[in-house]
Amino acid sequence: MKTVPKEALEFLLQLKENNDREWFDEYKPKFKSLESEMKEFYKEIEFQLNQHDQIEKTKVFRIYRDVRFSKDKTPYKTNFGASFTRKKPELRGGYYVHIQPDNKSFIAVGFWNPAKEDLYRIRKEVEMDAEEIKEILQQKDLKKFWGKVEGERLKTAPKGFDKSHPDIDLLNLKQWTFTKKFNDKEVLEPKFASTVNDHFKAIKPFFNYMSSVLTTDLNGVTLID
Repeated sequence: MKTVPKEALEFLLQLKENNDREWFDEYKPKFKSLESEMKEFYKEIEFQLNQHDQIEKTKVFRIYRDVRFSKDKTPYKTNFGASFTRKKPELRGGYYVHIQPDNKSFIAVGFWNPAKEDLYRIRKEVEMDAEEIKEILQQKDLKKFWGKVEGERLKTAPKGFDKSHPDIDLLNLKQWTFTKKFNDKEVLEPKFASTVNDHFKAIKPFFNYMSSVLTTDLNGVTLID
């Protein structure tokens, strides 16, 4: 089973202390070697995901930062990251793995930046009947592996929704995400890929619900040809 190499965390720590092009160019061969190992690790994650899901695309994020609109002009990220997109249009939601030393690694799932139309559709479903999603959010495995739903919120009710609605705490969510942090020791464990996959498995009821909502209209009629 593929693992996160200890040298990857060590390299990222060194990069944090030497975040400039001259240093990176000198150690670029080492980076390329570690990047290849991390890609193998992500392939392992993708393989395990595909045993219980359908992954349409795996994206490994580049080490280079886009500094055009940032006050921080350091040229390189100090993490390795990859996202895993489910097969569309039938399946919605996504997975993310973020590897960063100093106990800053985490995995995340959900809807980070839902389209305006999708967010409205989710809110209308919650407005009409929130019992199913509330039951899912209280499921034992989901709470064990992920805890509570997170995300940015509106300070008041969304436009066109009643601020006194009993489920306003769900209606005012702008994002629907879950995050789990890991320390360096956990990341380097031989079975870390399986640990990540166990977490990803536990979110399936939530993803199934959201996929059902986002592929039907308010009458439950499919939108997929």
